[in-house]
This record gives sequence, structure tokens and C-alpha cells, in this order.
Amino acid sequence: MDFKTLPDGPLWLRNVTVPACLLGKTGDLVRTDLSLADGRIAEGGGAEIDMAGSMVLPAFVDMHTHLDKGHIWDRAPNPDGTFAGALSTVAADRKANWSADDVRARMAFGLRCAYAHGTRAIRTHLDSLPPQDGITWPVFAELREEWRGRIELQGSCLAGIDAVDPSGDFAKTADIVAETGGVLGMVTYPVPDLQEKLNGFFALAEARGLEVDFHVDETLDASAETLRAIARTVIERGFDRPVTVGHCCSLSAQDEARAMDTLDLVAQAGLNVVSLPMCNLYLQDRHAGRTPRMRGITLVHEMRARGINVSFASDNTRDPFYAYGDLDMLEVLRQAVRIGHLDHSEPDWVQSVLAAPADAMSLSAPCLAPGTPADLVIFKARSWTELFARLQSDRIVLRQGRAIDRALPDYSELDHLMRQT
Repeated sequence: MDFKTLPDGPLWLRNVTVPACLLGKTGDLVRTDLSLADGRIAEGGGAEIDMAGSMVLPAFVDMHTHLDKGHIWDRAPNPDGTFAGALSTVAADRKANWSADDVRARMAFGLRCAYAHGTRAIRTHLDSLPPQDGITWPVFAELREEWRGRIELQGSCLAGIDAVDPSGDFAKTADIVAETGGVLGMVTYPVPDLQEKLNGFFALAEARGLEVDFHVDETLDASAETLRAIARTVIERGFDRPVTVGHCCSLSAQDEARAMDTLDLVAQAGLNVVSLPMCNLYLQDRHAGRTPRMRGITLVHEMRARGINVSFASDNTRDPFYAYGDLDMLEVLRQAVRIGHLDHSEPDWVQSVLAAPADAMSLSAPCLAPGTPADLVIFKARSWTELFARLQSDRIVLRQGRAIDRALPDYSELDHLMRQT
């Protein structure tokens, strides 16, 4: 049950706590009042309610998920928790089970979770090796329409760099992406013809006017430096559409000077970075019988210092790449603060789940300015430590100024899909 019941109609929420950066101010948290009317933030007026310092945030933006993989753990668990185990297990499950009905049911389940937790926009990567591209993308298009007005949904194709052939099947996948209004995506790792592959990939994006989104160097092997190659390619080609790079784990294992030089290139190229701390913590530096030494998180502080746009996102949910999660962006932010030591740092890291991902996705930035939609998440917490200390399962989620039903779907709804492969 929500910690407070709010009536319908115009409201004047007195005595709320808001991050100063959301009001265009400097500093950390401030106390203020917020008015809501006709589904939007208003100038003033409405039924007055004392919120006793409750924290108010705009609805979240989750810019890196895998809705098509979500919730297969019960039929396809990772056998050893490793990255290799995840790859092989997902590949087998995809081949055996990923029909349109199966993908639709699991994606819809994930969307219901995200909506209940207070997310308003999601980008999902979609496994797109043929024939899966012809199965999943039509389902994605249908769900995008069904969820319009609740969650703004973007899709990005996902294929390993070895599968990228600009004149072969991947060109057909790029056509599907363009026709569906999606984003061109690829997983990069060191290959002998890396530069040729990158040029071919960018040529496909340029010809179709597509934004691009990469999975990059998701490893603690310091020799993995495809991020440098992507940044240089963007600069050399003058590619002018938004470019996002995710993971970038190998930076944390590299020589300091080399890593900083790469970040200078990333800043020059204007790349958006999305860090996936929960999934990377789960997979990276995992060895049987050995305590992990490294967290796998990329160099977010050093990126922010260079003006690089940095976001955090959910990544995988209850699949072989991450056994846990619920597409709850508060959990993502809470874990990012702990894993990345965001406390005792800049006071505006909350923008890493709000304005930063919105900018990377070419969306309007969530804010609390008068006239903007009253899509809000309200927590009983009055400070960051109160917010992050508890799960905040009694939060209030407002969409267009009205409290939504936050009941989460029951896992048993997917039981009929959980046969073992």
C-alpha cells in the first residue's frame, strides 16, 4: 500500500524534498511545494497536502534493457554464473523457445514491472540474428503501440560484430530497424577486421539516418579497446547522430594513462555512456572458488569530469546474464551509488537516471518545471540516506497527476513458459 493516498483533482503538495538540480538550482536537496493540475506541474493552487518532507522525482528513464531476454531464468539458468555460460544458455533458449507469443508475454511482463516502479521511457536491445529479427521486431512494434502514453519504448538491434556484414543479412536487419523506427546496435570486441566492421556498420546507419548503440568491451581484459576505435571512427567520419556506448568494463583494468587518453577521445567524439553496474558486478571477475576483486563498473567519475554524458540502467532481468532485478530504476541508482561511490561526489547524480538517459535517447528531459507532465515518483524518504536505506516499496507513482495501480505482476503468470529446454 502507498504511504499516502492522494485525492484526484488539482493538488498542492506542500513541504516536499526535491534535488536542487531539478529546479535549476545549485546544491543538494531543497524543500519546496509542488502544484499539480490537469495532469501537469502547475504554478500554484489545489488541495493542500502536507507531504512531511517526502522526496519527489520525475518518472525514470531506463535506456539499456533486454526485455526480450527477461524472465527466462526458471527454464534457462546460467550454469556457472559466467559470461560464457550466459551466452551459450541464451543462445540455446532462443533457438528452442523464442516464438512471438513467448517473447511478447515476457516483454509485456517486464513493461508492467517497470511501469509499476515509476519508469516512463525504456530502450530495449533485441537479439536480431536471423530469423529472430523477423520474430521479435514485429512484437516490439505492437507493444510500443500498446504502451504508448505510459512507457515510451525504443528498440535497438543486437548482434555480435562477427555477424555484421554490410552487404548480407545484417543489412536486412538494418532495414527492419529503420522501418520500425529503431536504433542500430552491435556488440564490439577485438576482431582482426575491427575497423572494416565499424566502417561498414556506420555506413549502414548513415544511409538510413539511424542513431547507434553499442555494447562495448564487456570484459576485464585490458587489451580490449574497441571503445577507442569507435570514438576515432565517429570523429573521422563526422558521424552526427547520437552514439551510445554501454558497459566499457575494460577501462577499469587498463593503465591509468591509457584509459584517460581513451576518455579524452570519447569526450571529443561526444559519445553517450551507459553503465550497467548490477549486471557487470554479477558477471565480471567471476571464478569458481575465488572471491572477485574487481567490480566491473566503468570509469564514471572520470567521464563526468570530462563532460561525458553518463547514465545508469537496468540491463538484464532474471536471465542468464543477471539472475535478479525487476526493472526498478531506484534499485539501479541505489546500487550505482554503492558500487561506484557516487556519494561524497557531485550532488546531481540523480540525473543519471533522468536527464542524462533522456538526452542520449533524444527525449525531452524529465523535470519539475511548470507546464511539464506530472509524471512523478514520490517516496516517504526525506534524504538520500533514507531513500537508499530501504526498498521504498510504498512509493507513490503519478502519471499525468493521478496515482497508478502499482501492483506487480505475479511470476506465476509466466509458469506456462518455463518448461526446461
